[in-house]
Amino acid sequence: MSGAGRRLALGHGLAALALLAGCAQLAPAVIPASEQRSGRLALSVEDQPGQSFSAAFELRGRPQAGELTLTNPLGGTIAVLDWQPGRAILRRPGAAPQGYASIEAMLEQATGAALPLAALFDWLDGMATPVPGWQPDLSQLGEGRLRARRLQPAPQADLRIVLDH
Repeated sequence: MSGAGRRLALGHGLAALALLAGCAQLAPAVIPASEQRSGRLALSVEDQPGQSFSAAFELRGRPQAGELTLTNPLGGTIAVLDWQPGRAILRRPGAAPQGYASIEAMLEQATGAALPLAALFDWLDGMATPVPGWQPDLSQLGEGRLRARRLQPAPQADLRIVLDH
């Protein structure tokens, strides 16, 4: 085979490899039932009525890897937030998936406020993990209710979660 033929064959091989790599997807993680929660959440941001947000949700996984699906009252998907080490992807109906540098940045884009994801998992597990500026209220967690308020930085935010039983 001539030098030009080898380069052409190598180019076709690399193109095929790139195409296959582009089509490959990460296998979804198997998430135990104990790491799945669902319910309703409401987030309001003081002085920003347009930043109020409420949705039904399904939360699966842990802070390191998981998925949060947000749906409207009619059951339509608002957004699916998916994260694993090194990637965070926001999917919305009718829009191209958006990648983010962190789950926190993606949560802020999806909900309108920065939420402490790792602490949220702890709060749902009944641990009042401290987060600067946030005050979690776990006193009604036994009834499936959680409230957390962000006092700093401004604007203040109020997160309320009601879990399905």
